[in-house]
Amino acid sequence: MTREQYILATQQNSLPRTEHPQFYPVGIYGWRKRCLYFFVLLLLVTMIVNLAMTIWILKVMNFTVDGMGNLRVTKKGIRLEGISEFLLPLYVKEIHSRKDSPLVLQSDRNVTVNARNHMGQLTGQLTVGADAVEAQCKRFEVRASDGGKVLFSADEDEIVIGADRLKVTGTEGAVFGHSVETPHIRAEPSQDLKLESPTRSLVMEAPRGVQVSAAAGDLKATCRKELHLQSTEGEIFLDADTIRLGNLPMGSFSSTSSFSSSSSPSSSAPRQTIYELCACPNGKLYLSPAGAGSTCQSSSNICLWS
Repeated sequence: MTREQYILATQQNSLPRTEHPQFYPVGIYGWRKRCLYFFVLLLLVTMIVNLAMTIWILKVMNFTVDGMGNLRVTKKGIRLEGISEFLLPLYVKEIHSRKDSPLVLQSDRNVTVNARNHMGQLTGQLTVGADAVEAQCKRFEVRASDGGKVLFSADEDEIVIGADRLKVTGTEGAVFGHSVETPHIRAEPSQDLKLESPTRSLVMEAPRGVQVSAAAGDLKATCRKELHLQSTEGEIFLDADTIRLGNLPMGSFSSTSSFSSSSSPSSSAPRQTIYELCACPNGKLYLSPAGAGSTCQSSSNICLWS
């Protein structure tokens, strides 16, 4: 630096300053300040609205420490009180109601309960619809209230009715397309029991015998053609005060001999003999010549001899 420059610099510094000093403001002013205040106010309003909405939701949904609304989380599981609506599938292990109220499953269309195995395959399905109740499974069972006795069971091979008494109340009775196996068939008191096969034969079989009984009425067997009573190894026993065989043809004979015009006077037709059928007290039958009166009562020696 030259001497002249040094003198000029020192002279300028030594001169008194007559101008006002310049101050530079620090901060945000103008439209920036107004925008900042606006955003702060908007944030405050938003926080207040969110807090109010959160409090309102907590109040409406009834949030508590145990759960929300009708839903309660307990040690035994989840408890729902009142009416609950599920819009998506529900997967649970067990559903039961309170001891003093029933369990109601309601749907606008149908209610379907599915059971699947560990591979996700459908093993059982129960559908309750407006027209029918359908069950798809390998075996369907209906048990008693105690859960022990099977009242009804059905599978691909057979249908079992385990009730002590099966009652059919239809006016047309019960129609079976195939064979029926049962130890006892009876009608209601003061009602008639009718076993009928309109177009085929009616067969009753039992390894140890078939018993048909009418304790307070008549027993009637009617058929269109022949009625066969057959016993292969035993006997047919008719036990009654009176046994009648109606509409039987009655035989007759003539005591005079009939002569033909072409025969000789000495030739005569053989005489036709009529016998009376008698029954012994032991059930055996014998023939006795018919006379003016019945000889069955006087032929007791024949029963002793037979």
